[in-house]
Amino acid sequence: MKRNYLAVFFIAGAFLSSTCVAQNKAVPEQFKYKVDLKKAGTSTEKIAGLDSLLQSLVSQKKVSSVVGFVAKGGTVVYKKAFGWKDIENKVPATPDDYYILFSQTKAITTVAFMTLVEKGLVKIDDPVSTYFPGIPDKVITVVHEDGTYETRPVAKPMTFAHLMSHSSGLNAGLVGKFRRKEIQQADSIRKVNGDTTAGRTPGPGQRTGGAGNAKYLKDEMIALAKYPLGFDPGSEYSYHISSNMLAYMIELISGKPLRQYVKETVLEPLGMTQTDWYYEPAALSLFVKAYNAVDGKLEPATSLFSEGAVSKEQTYAEGALGLNGPIDDYAKFCQMLLNRGEFNGHRILKRETIDAMTKVNRLPEVNAGGKGFRFGLGFELYNENKKPAPEVSNTAFAWGGLYGTEYIIDPENNMIALYYLNMPKHEHLYPLFLSKAYKLFRK
Repeated sequence: MKRNYLAVFFIAGAFLSSTCVAQNKAVPEQFKYKVDLKKAGTSTEKIAGLDSLLQSLVSQKKVSSVVGFVAKGGTVVYKKAFGWKDIENKVPATPDDYYILFSQTKAITTVAFMTLVEKGLVKIDDPVSTYFPGIPDKVITVVHEDGTYETRPVAKPMTFAHLMSHSSGLNAGLVGKFRRKEIQQADSIRKVNGDTTAGRTPGPGQRTGGAGNAKYLKDEMIALAKYPLGFDPGSEYSYHISSNMLAYMIELISGKPLRQYVKETVLEPLGMTQTDWYYEPAALSLFVKAYNAVDGKLEPATSLFSEGAVSKEQTYAEGALGLNGPIDDYAKFCQMLLNRGEFNGHRILKRETIDAMTKVNRLPEVNAGGKGFRFGLGFELYNENKKPAPEVSNTAFAWGGLYGTEYIIDPENNMIALYYLNMPKHEHLYPLFLSKAYKLFRK
């Protein structure tokens, strides 16, 4: 019998709320910035230690800029930037700078979808085919030299829980390899014909999947659905493209463009006024420039993604990436999750919904994510076998972005921590920051 974990949490949550109301403490609705460090459980010496670490990353040219943000119980004990927003023009970094968030978009897309669940418009265990009949129901088994392939029926239909846990099978395995080969062949033909957009040059905005020139997300998702799956839904983990299909489902079910629905249900209620897929051209000056760390030197990296965020005539937004913004904007989203669904005077999701997203592993115990890798609905779930730093509790959950943006929500420690870079090639220095962040509150 199919188990509906969300229904289980709704029932459990209703029972707990009716018996334990007196024990529930009011959650912080805004960040508290005026801090008595001693009352917050830290000290100027510990803050200085974190300063020293982040400054050393800049001094050693391991990063061009870095921003750290730490809040415990809604009290912000750390929000500082180090390094350069623009090295060539000697513009120092500030905590208000905009960063390319890449896959941090996925969690926001997932939360937006769960608002549809709470409205009763869809269930997480519903087959996706109920809303999108074109979704694949075959699994690829063999690809022949001539480009033809063989398939078999899926063992079970794809559900929305599969999309949110990256276990849908879309574009996975042999299918991903087959599609990449097709795109490369198409590019070769375009080059021969003198097409200057060959080479998968992205169209306006930030995007992945397809040939990178679709005007709307639905165009790429309808094209993707013509291919079989790489594995049976729920049987394996294959990252990324599922969040785009989830975003298209948001559009189909809500009847609104993704950007509009996300802003109305998540960003605006939380006061995340600077987070968006794209902006007016003048906003380019708000973005941190991208750099690579190469052999002890910092070299300019592509500005394609920040420039794509301010392109004119935008029509494309996807669920897997594309959001941008300053660190404290995303911190509001993290605090909402720590508060189990509420912040800024708005309840985005019910407490039991947050629990269903962040306490239940949706993947097989052995999966492509590696030893100990667990994933809920939209978030990696940390545990004794896999965590980014020893101090992290087993209740913590998180995800990050390609250019070095990271965050963690840790209910057991009642804290959030965010760490932002804008570097496509960088050392994985986040664990150093995270350990120091936790030690702010350790004796």
